[in-house]
Amino acid sequence: MTTFSPPPADAAREVDAVLEQISRRVLWTSTAIIHHANRVRPNPSGVKVGGHQASCASMVSIMTELWFSQLRPGDRVSVKPHAAPVLHAINYLLGELDDDYLPRLREFGGLQSYPSRTKDPDPVDYSTGSVGIGATAPIWGAIARRYVSTAFGVSGAGRQYSLVGDAELDEGAVWEAILDSSVPELGEIVWIVDMNRQSLDRVVPNIAAGRIESMFAAAGWQVITVKWGRLLDELFGRPGGAALRTRITEMSNPEYQRMLRCTADEVRERLPGQGADATAIGTLIADLDDATLIAAIHNLGGHDLSALRSAFTQIDDTRPTVIIAYTIKGFGLPTQGHPQNHSSLLTDEQFVDLATELGEVTTDPWRRFDDGSPAGELCAATASRLAREPVPTAEPPSVPADIGRTPTSVSTTQAALGRTLLDLTRQAPDVARRVITVSPDVSSSTNLAGWLNKIGVWSPTERRDWFDDDRETLMHWRERPTGQHMELGIAETNLVGLIGELGATWSRWGEPLLPIGVLYDPFVERALEPWSFGIYAGGQSILVGTPAGVSLAPEGGAHQSITTPSIGLEQPGCVSYEPAFAVDVEWTLLDCLAHMGKAGGRSAYLRLSTRPVEQALAAVPTDPAARERRRRQVVAGAYPLRRTAEPTVTVVAVGAMVTDALAASDRLAQMGIDCDVVVVTSPGMVFDALRARRGQGDAPTWILEQAFPAARATPMVTVLDGHPHTLAFLSTINRVESIDLGVTSFGQSGSPEDVYRLHGIDDDAIVRAALDLVGLT
Repeated sequence: MTTFSPPPADAAREVDAVLEQISRRVLWTSTAIIHHANRVRPNPSGVKVGGHQASCASMVSIMTELWFSQLRPGDRVSVKPHAAPVLHAINYLLGELDDDYLPRLREFGGLQSYPSRTKDPDPVDYSTGSVGIGATAPIWGAIARRYVSTAFGVSGAGRQYSLVGDAELDEGAVWEAILDSSVPELGEIVWIVDMNRQSLDRVVPNIAAGRIESMFAAAGWQVITVKWGRLLDELFGRPGGAALRTRITEMSNPEYQRMLRCTADEVRERLPGQGADATAIGTLIADLDDATLIAAIHNLGGHDLSALRSAFTQIDDTRPTVIIAYTIKGFGLPTQGHPQNHSSLLTDEQFVDLATELGEVTTDPWRRFDDGSPAGELCAATASRLAREPVPTAEPPSVPADIGRTPTSVSTTQAALGRTLLDLTRQAPDVARRVITVSPDVSSSTNLAGWLNKIGVWSPTERRDWFDDDRETLMHWRERPTGQHMELGIAETNLVGLIGELGATWSRWGEPLLPIGVLYDPFVERALEPWSFGIYAGGQSILVGTPAGVSLAPEGGAHQSITTPSIGLEQPGCVSYEPAFAVDVEWTLLDCLAHMGKAGGRSAYLRLSTRPVEQALAAVPTDPAARERRRRQVVAGAYPLRRTAEPTVTVVAVGAMVTDALAASDRLAQMGIDCDVVVVTSPGMVFDALRARRGQGDAPTWILEQAFPAARATPMVTVLDGHPHTLAFLSTINRVESIDLGVTSFGQSGSPEDVYRLHGIDDDAIVRAALDLVGLT
């Protein structure tokens, strides 16, 4: 790792003078955006609006140098969440944002609280806001760009920057991404860490910058530290300068932060310290006037434009780079360095004083530079340099609705996933070419081996498979640029981050992809937050959770998933399915693919099982029209599987529990109790239909009448391998009594029969519930 400090140069000083002027305007505009939202705009509700003036201020110099000196059109930047107003200020100075939006931070229809690709009116490369997730997004964006480039040759090149707050490095997801084996090859990745050494509540006493540097270096990253600015660097070269450097370097974070708020006299008293070099340091600073002394103690590298520029010139594009830039939180504001400045806001008096200091006018806070001024010309030149050509978006290929397979043997829905993908390569190769699968080291155990053998593993370069001649090797690991499977380490957050970015290529690079991420269903919750944020950011993907529920009985309670059906029901921007039969998998998967890779598209979650089910139980109609009717019902969320002449009770089953529902129906029939059986493939879609019928949405409602006709309304037993409240709403469709069966506690290892009996979801439990409903014992 290398620490760089820039030598003074007249040319650099001239450039810096203009950039410094722009930097001050960016500081002013970003501060004014937050001030107006909190102090000027009426707030009848009295609810805190908020903003982060101090967090913005620490990033101003970094972002000014990056945008106005370094960026190229093909580069993309993820901006730390709390610096959103700085991004808006820069976009405004570049003519990319209308001034009508500047007073509307965190207002309905205005500027978002954190940068958003889909909701902000100005250019935003990556949505951020969930700490740590936005930071890692450019890593997955880089892989997605490389894939599009090798597969379609259209994405161009460019660096992927992440502007990261040092506190974000506390997030485990950050290090999961950094340590993935695919990352050291990504030379276009550049992270800039805002090392202000403060968190929300305090000055962090042991930020351990050296340890952070070592961790990045150990992961194969180039580490560049920008610690001192030009003024401090010059003082270090004077007599006593070495002692001064040592004193500041060894000073604790809280002591240094406290000194930032001292007067010149207080600095002269505190800075020398009590060590052996105190006299030498005192002699050195005695020759400095008060203004220079105060400027020196604030002169960290993250606020020195030429120091930052020198660091950028050292970037090695053959491996990822992290630039650790030392900064001061609140730099340039009255709140700078204060331990509780994270959410503090300038008072009206402080805002006026800041305007005076920066040469601004509070009555006209939204000024741009004059066109003929040096700063105005640089803004115009930067806007021209960064202008991106509109990306023509290719239409995704038409996805077939039905491949036509009707399985009749015993099989699982998990196995049906791989088989459907293989069928797609034969029946719709143009669609299959857009599919890319991703898994965290579970390809073989999730039945993707056949698909993987067919399409190969993606790699930027060809790599030899040393086991290609081993007859006992059933899954062939052929890595090549034409491969369509990506394998990551066992880190679910990395998987969903990658499929989110692969699912955004239609809008970033104009080439739609159809990404499918496969992981163990018990770990969906671990991956949910970054996947949900990816959906919010516009990424369209399919997440497949398998095996699901307690049906993986011998694995025990540690590997059971209870709440994932509810996740699918409640996740915005996503439709969820838990198919009962292999043909249901085919139909739902194809429909999900058809809704991806385009404006207005959506993501999907498929919950699959390893429980073998007799496929003939699906009773798929042989008549083409009747088959299509069944397919439409499956895709819409539910279908009647068994109808009786005069039903007394209705059993509703999800997924593999259909076997027990049918067995219970047969037993009830022997008691003279006719029982309808309805299969729900998507609780979420049925719920949306019910809300729409009540005037609370615009989803189609026809499935309610076909699956749950009022004329056949009876007491209802619902059962699924998940939490029972997932289906509890069904009884309100026709206002009938119901008993909802499901899993509400941790299980234990055993056979499926034992485990189902433990949780009360076997056919015995269904029969008992039905008898309770009809009043029989």
